[in-house]
Parts: sequence; C-alpha cells; structure tokens
Amino acid sequence: MTMKQTKKVALLGMAGALALFTAACGNSNNAGNTGGSGNSEETITLNMMHPWTSPNVDNEVYKARIAKFEAEHPNIVIKQDGVPSAQYKTKLRTLAAANNLADINVVWPGADLEPLVEGSLVEPIDSLMDNWKSILPESALAGFNIGGKQYAIPTKQTFVDIIYYNKEMFAQVGYTEFPDTYDKFIDAVTKLKAAGITPISLGNKEQWPLQSSYLSILGDRFTGSDFLTKVVNKEAKFTDPEFVKAIAVIDELTKLKAFNTDANNMDSVQGQDYFIQGKAAMHISSSTVDARIRINNDEGDKFGIALFPGVEGGKGDPVKSAGVVQYGIAIKSGLNEKTKAAAEEFMKYFVSEDLYKELIRNGVVVPATVEIPGDASPYLKEMLELTGKGTAPVFDSIIPTQVVDVVQNGIQALTIGRGTPEEVAKDAQAAFDQMN
Repeated sequence: MTMKQTKKVALLGMAGALALFTAACGNSNNAGNTGGSGNSEETITLNMMHPWTSPNVDNEVYKARIAKFEAEHPNIVIKQDGVPSAQYKTKLRTLAAANNLADINVVWPGADLEPLVEGSLVEPIDSLMDNWKSILPESALAGFNIGGKQYAIPTKQTFVDIIYYNKEMFAQVGYTEFPDTYDKFIDAVTKLKAAGITPISLGNKEQWPLQSSYLSILGDRFTGSDFLTKVVNKEAKFTDPEFVKAIAVIDELTKLKAFNTDANNMDSVQGQDYFIQGKAAMHISSSTVDARIRINNDEGDKFGIALFPGVEGGKGDPVKSAGVVQYGIAIKSGLNEKTKAAAEEFMKYFVSEDLYKELIRNGVVVPATVEIPGDASPYLKEMLELTGKGTAPVFDSIIPTQVVDVVQNGIQALTIGRGTPEEVAKDAQAAFDQMN
C-alpha cells in the first residue's frame, strides 16, 4: 500500500469514527425524551418548601394548583417539602444559614423576610411584576418589598384573631350577642365555666396560637397599633406597663380555667375540632379556618364570629382585626438559567387571578382586587365586614423570630402556672436586646 493510500484509509477511518460518535450523541439526547414523542425538552425538577400540611381549605387549594401546573407543564416537576407550620420558620432559618434554601419557598413579610434579603438568598422579581400590576395593590406587596425591590408575591390576607363562638352556649348564660367590652367578656367566661361549659378551646401544642392569635390583638388593644414598630425601633420596650397588661390577660384566663385542660397537648387543628364538636363556647384562630368551622360544616349557622372587645384605658381601636398579607412565594437566588426560568413560570402560574378566585370561592380573604365569584361562600361578606374596619399588626410579622420563640415559651408557661407576665416581658426584652 502506498503512502497516499495509507493516508486515505486513515481519513476514512476518522470520518467513520466521527459519524459513529455523532450518532451516539444523537441517541443519547433522544434517550432523555419523555413519552417517545420526539419532544427533546429536558425535565426540570423544582424543589418547593411550604407549610401547607394541615387540612385547612386554602392548603388544599394550593396543592391542587400545584398539581394543575404539573399537568399543564409536563417538563417541570414540583418536588414538595411540606413542613408543619409550627416547625416551618425554624427549618427555613436553618436552611438559610446553610445557604441551602429550596428553589421555591413560602416566606412571611417584614421581619422574617429581611434576613433572607440581607443574605442575598432570595431573588428580586421586579422583572415579573407586570403579571400582577392589575390585581395587586401596593399595600398587598409592601411587606415583601425591601429596599425598593420586590422579593415575593402574596397568596392570601389572613386575620389571625377571629373569635368563633357558639351562639347557643352564649345564649345559655344570657348573651344573645358577643360581649362588647372586656368586663363583659370576662363575665361570660365566668358564667360559662359555672355552667359546666369550657369557655375557650385552645390547641397550643405548636405554641404559635397564643402568640399570634391572642397576643397580637391583646397587645394592640392595650398598646395601640404602633407599639411593635416602636419596640423594633427601640422607642418602646416589651416591659412597658401596657404590654405587660396584654400578657396578663392570658394569665387571667388561665386562672379562670377558661381553656381546656389539655390545651398544650392539642395542636391547632385539634383545637378547632374541639370547638366544632361542641365541647367549648369559643375558639380564637385565623380567618382561614372559617371554612372548617362554618362554610363546610352542616351546623355552621350556630357559630358566630367576633373580634376581641376593647379594654378600659386601652390605646387600641377595638374595631381593628390583626391581619397580615401572608404566604409570599419567593425564588431562591443563584439558580441556573433554566431552573430560574422554570421557577418564574411556576410563580406566574401559581399566584394568579384564578388562584385568588378559588380562594375566595372557599371563603378565604385575599389581598387582590378581583371579582368575587358568584358561588363564593355566603359567609365571606360577613368576614369582610368584620375585618374591614382597620388592620392591627400581627406579632410575629413585626418581631424577629428569635424573640417570638422566647415569647411563645413564656406565655405557654403561664398556662401551666409558671412565671409571671412581668417575667415574660422581661425575657422578651432581653432576647431583643441581645440581638441588637
């Protein structure tokens, strides 16, 4: 064989090898297709952490919306990490400290969001805001806007302090309407107890109910709506007499034996069930649980809703309800281009006019300005009227989580006869001072 022939064979061999290599690459790409349809788009998995584990109606709406997104976007998988609400914020802080957040996270506004922004752990979403400009007012977005940038979109408006009460039980002790003063409220509690009726159903195993549903509005009634902000700005202290008086209400109710004896062994859902089953005259909780207590309950008509009454000498407005725009959807920063695009597509789909209307349909108050569906719950108007006269701040939406934990431990201890309101206030202030 001549030198020229040898070179020709070598070139043909290289060409053949290249063809085989190219075919192999082509086969490798095709192996990634789904369903053999010839669609070469790769599947992207998004990790999402949320606290939607309890049987509340809004949680079911959220999970159904995720399932619908996956059905309509077969190339995007949402891998859900559902964490019970009592543990959620702790896990979020732990993952944030390790720079290991999920791709999509449910976040709270204000004090809870700020550390995530300061650590550059969540992505600004200003480029997406045109999707919601026609339905979300600035007031709904404000808590998730830090330094002029938007970091999350809210799903609902929650009022944490709704008093659900059994009209029949109150009538038994002479109250055809809910007490409109604190003295009458305590009188009703005393008479209910004397009649052999548990006055208040409480499930505080998770600790947040006494803090969020009780102390938020008790604090507001005594101190006024600017107190918590003043504490954060070091213009007031938890040890101020008005706030100590608010904590003391929980102590007073404990001494009156107003709560069920197993309150700290029940979780929040069990506390709701205790009330629904007719074992207590009152339950104080979120507006979200209206679906369980009244909307989807055959006996819903026997339950009324009210707000905590005003207190003598208090600085707060007794018509206000403690509310917060809740469950912001945020995207982790630093995602690669394809994962980020998928996360943005999910956010735009998930938080939409359709979601808000479905929540309204099920009696959930939303922060969006959308048309109320014709088949919305008949109880919704009553809830909107009750909560539409001014909003008081929610304790754990203003106060840093580390301090909230101290307060929760302290007020739970009061319910088993340990400590004093003054000690709870002192410990809370010490925890806040240590942070600063």
